[in-house]
Amino acid sequence: MNKIMSFLATFVGLLLLAYSTIFVVNQKNYAIVFAFGEVKSVISEPGLHFKLPPPFQNVLFLDKRILTIDADEADRFITAEKKNILVDSYVKWRISDPKLYFVSFAGEERGAKNRLSQIVKAALNDEITKRTVREVISGERGKVMEAIRSKVTEEARQIGVEIVDVRLKRVDYVEQINNSVYDRMKAERLRVANELRSTGSAESEKIRADADRQRIVLLAEAYRESEEMRGAGDAEASQIYAKAFGQNPEFYKFYRSLEAYRASFKGKSDFVVVDPSSDFFKYFKSPGVSSGGSNAVKSK
Repeated sequence: MNKIMSFLATFVGLLLLAYSTIFVVNQKNYAIVFAFGEVKSVISEPGLHFKLPPPFQNVLFLDKRILTIDADEADRFITAEKKNILVDSYVKWRISDPKLYFVSFAGEERGAKNRLSQIVKAALNDEITKRTVREVISGERGKVMEAIRSKVTEEARQIGVEIVDVRLKRVDYVEQINNSVYDRMKAERLRVANELRSTGSAESEKIRADADRQRIVLLAEAYRESEEMRGAGDAEASQIYAKAFGQNPEFYKFYRSLEAYRASFKGKSDFVVVDPSSDFFKYFKSPGVSSGGSNAVKSK
């Protein structure tokens, strides 16, 4: 029994020893084989590989995929015109030299991210301090990113990292400047609105004055036409009256006398003092009545 147990222990130990000499590298990792802190080899091809058992050799796996550094908060920078702006950026990177990367950061990804963040921030500061806000936001944004990418790429190469891309996600003013910008925009919009109101008021007055002038002209023309039509009507009526009354002159005299009576005696209190024998009362006289004497005739 003891021999069996001893054999099993030896067999298990040999299995464990054999297992410790085998490692698998997949397609998304680098494998660094090192002994006592010294790098012996770098394996980038996926597959089954062998090494000496610990502590003679150990394996460290590094991610060979594209990684991202995306800061939680935007960084503050000062432009050439001494204005504070907030810049939010991100970096796409990957390990290009696993051995140099291991020597630089001992294989710790956090240390690499911190170092790259410092490099990007320094490059951003160098480029932004040479440009105005307008140039950073729109005018030369492409040039800014290209210059930053060039600087970061050169420094990252020295620590075994390849920079795939650097982008500015957002460029904005700090809160205090935002408030002043909004106030200035508001004042500008109010100025434009007031100008439009003034222009509209002037135009409305001009339109109103023109409408009043046209109304006066139209009324004057209408009055002139009405007077012309009235005059023409009166003239035509006079002609008709003259033609009609010319057929019987005595009736015309009688009709005119009636109109004179109507105009003279409009109310009960109206009276005239005139000689009854005058022609004015010619048609008041009955046949055989004398026309002598002077009397006051009062309307009834």
